[in-house]
Amino acid sequence: MSDKNAVKAEPKKLERADIEAIFKRSRFISAMNLEILEVDHAASRFSVRMPMSDNLERGAAGSGQFHGGAIASLIDVVGDFAIGMLVGGGVPTMNLRVDYLRPAMAPYIEGVAVVRKAGRSAAVVDIDILSADGKLVAIGRGTYVPITG
Repeated sequence: MSDKNAVKAEPKKLERADIEAIFKRSRFISAMNLEILEVDHAASRFSVRMPMSDNLERGAAGSGQFHGGAIASLIDVVGDFAIGMLVGGGVPTMNLRVDYLRPAMAPYIEGVAVVRKAGRSAAVVDIDILSADGKLVAIGRGTYVPITG
């Protein structure tokens, strides 16, 4: 028997240190060398910086251009933790869309995620990828299941 009037406990929100610890435990995310720039629960906004490295570079060594797969991965991770910071951990991705607008060049790119809708069964996040000079290089939208696990 369930009590419809029962108050559900609010999930523990992740703080910067919590997210940094999760990033360190994930070999894939660790390889991205992400630097957290912003964790804003009130605005449902999360942002990181990803520096160029050899394993993220498109084409021949020295091209200075980020590989599209690295950009898509950044979009997914930033979108995931925009929701994850609100619900207490990483969440599964349901759908991911990426639009590449211009080449993303070294020395780094930034991912800025804003939660647009956070429902019980799905959450939608918009993600902008910006170059070091602030130009929009890609946009993404992720749909996530807002349940940690």
